[in-house]
Amino acid sequence: MNLKNKKILILGFGREGKSSLRFLEKHYPDNEVAVADKQKIKGLFKKYKNLSGKKYLKAVNDYDVIIKTPGINNNDLKPYLKNQIITSQTEIFLAKHRKKTIAITGTKGKGITADLLYKIIKNAGKKVELIGNMGKPALDFYDKKNCWFVFEISSHQLENLKINPHIAVFLNIYPDHLDFFKTFKRYFKAKQNITLYQNKSDYLIYNKEVRELKTKAKKISFSREKITQAPFESNAFLENINGAIAVAKLLKIKNSVIQKTVKSYKPFEHRLENIGIYEGIKFINDSAATIPQATIAGLNNFKNVDTLILGGSEKGSNYRNLAKEIIKKDIQTLILFPVTGKKIWQEIKKQKPKKLPKVIEVKNMKQAVMSCYKYTEKGKTCLLSPACASFSVFKDYQDRGQQFKKYIKQLAKTKNE
Repeated sequence: MNLKNKKILILGFGREGKSSLRFLEKHYPDNEVAVADKQKIKGLFKKYKNLSGKKYLKAVNDYDVIIKTPGINNNDLKPYLKNQIITSQTEIFLAKHRKKTIAITGTKGKGITADLLYKIIKNAGKKVELIGNMGKPALDFYDKKNCWFVFEISSHQLENLKINPHIAVFLNIYPDHLDFFKTFKRYFKAKQNITLYQNKSDYLIYNKEVRELKTKAKKISFSREKITQAPFESNAFLENINGAIAVAKLLKIKNSVIQKTVKSYKPFEHRLENIGIYEGIKFINDSAATIPQATIAGLNNFKNVDTLILGGSEKGSNYRNLAKEIIKKDIQTLILFPVTGKKIWQEIKKQKPKKLPKVIEVKNMKQAVMSCYKYTEKGKTCLLSPACASFSVFKDYQDRGQQFKKYIKQLAKTKNE
């Protein structure tokens, strides 16, 4: 895309928006550039117009090119559009680097898959960078040469994309972000954009459980079957491992390098993270489980789960299957956060089980952990796997997981004094 002499508006000024401004400062220093965000922006240089505030979307009318942040909904933007070119950081980056980019998407597991693949490629002695949601913003690496890029890419980044990576990886698809996309059909359509514009010389690596993918690329499928020795407690990460291995084999990386990297790999913090045993209770931090399917996987990952911490902010999820799994696993105590905790509880009661778990409603993590110590039987497991986003109480899922770990140790110490 030729941005020379264009009036450019950066719409949204989070991490990616700031990266876009750095890119324009370096490559198009003479362009007229402005920044617009719903939140008030402080500290911009005088040479850039600051159009932040509640009416920030009206600013689009005065610019030729809009570099849109993924989190801004298309439906909110449409009333203000005329003939502007709408693009994104992802699209600008791929226009230059698509032939050396491996983009990974999926409802769950894309971060672990991207990180594992990055480490495999690096251990094979190849130049590689981890970009996107897991790594740094893509345009921070625009000038990098002779390098592979492993790009963890979200549905929001994919929604308007009209240029695709050379290698696309599609891990899985479950209902998610329905607060943003409203329907599963629209969400799936956004995800499918990772391969829609690929050509016959490109590759689509996909979980064979995912169907209806329209593509011209060469297709390579993988499954959740165990094809290598995993260092994890169960098969919860096999989907991620097998997706990464399929790419590594395509890149002709030696099996010895792949095996060594997989065996030494440690999953992320907040994803089925074993915190340890305190007061005779095993604590597991699965705060990254922000959809019901991830919590179901967490429940299947550990034996003797006695207490389950659930709930958070609303994303439009359906909790029926989760409710059935909770009943099946005979969970004794549920600790529920607002706002979705009550919704999950109502779904459990609809199943009319012979026995209902004890329910404790809490407003913060300290109360939750105190309840864990009070009600969890010694020798059993307490699992934080909320099935929901975190924003009703916490900054993000990392904050939720960090608080969980902090109070586990703090309250155990207090009890022992």
